[in-house]
Amino acid sequence: MPVQLQQIPSQPIEATYKAREVEGIVDLGFYRPLGYRLAQIFARLNFTPTAVTLVGGVFGIIAGHLYFYRSLAVNIAGLAFHALANVFDNADGQLARLTNQQTRTGRILDPLVDHLVWFSIYFHLALRLADGSAAIWVLAVAAGISHALQAAAADYWRNAYLYFAKGRREFDSAATIKEEYDRYDWSNDPWAKFLLLLYLNVAREQELVLPGVKKLHDRVKAAAVNEVPDWFRARYRADVVATFKCWGLLMTNTRMLILFVVFLLRQPTGFFWLELTAGNLLLFYLIRRQEKISGALTRLLARPSQSA
Repeated sequence: MPVQLQQIPSQPIEATYKAREVEGIVDLGFYRPLGYRLAQIFARLNFTPTAVTLVGGVFGIIAGHLYFYRSLAVNIAGLAFHALANVFDNADGQLARLTNQQTRTGRILDPLVDHLVWFSIYFHLALRLADGSAAIWVLAVAAGISHALQAAAADYWRNAYLYFAKGRREFDSAATIKEEYDRYDWSNDPWAKFLLLLYLNVAREQELVLPGVKKLHDRVKAAAVNEVPDWFRARYRADVVATFKCWGLLMTNTRMLILFVVFLLRQPTGFFWLELTAGNLLLFYLIRRQEKISGALTRLLARPSQSA
């Protein structure tokens, strides 16, 4: 029986970006174009964004396993699978925007699958380096926790930018997620409740790392009611633009470059140490910058002339 191809509306590739300014150079030049082509194919084949997310996750988990081996050729193959996982990670969101299938489930599954991929990477690297010593596992766990905090903060910062500067409506708080979580029942909707529980934990972690963003969000909602005012979008964009590249350093492309270098040098332990040192120092700096920006804008909105 022939496959029924769906006709999709023609859209420029820019329409499938979250926002051009938060996309890295590698994303714009490599991952987004490939993801866009795949998204067009998947749309015609009636694939869902969730299916694309899961397939990409499988590629990423395989990449983690290939990092276990001490062969440079196998490690390079792992990087190729990792890159393929990133292409699919781009394609799922582009497919969702191309076919108007953006859902909360997708927003929850995407970081969940990403965590599973990185768990595979950290686990297999630690297993490769263990040699009967427990110390490497302590180092791997500490680096993994650092990675999780860095990734959560970077994702929260990006979502905050899309909400405050670009006018996107999707910016969930832990409080609103908790209200929805409480409406579900474990016996009737276990999958939905489980996903919301994961989403709630992530939101709480993000608000803990960047509390000023949460306060600013609360103030904007109180002052603007339904929509972020244009003057505030411009002010927020101008204040955070200088930090774009620094936040980008905490994302996947940088980590893949580091993995490539440590594999070439045959020093994979260096990946863990860089997470603990350079990654955390950069995160601390960016948190201070963002908290300062958020605090200043929150006080600005608190003025009667701005809140009116």
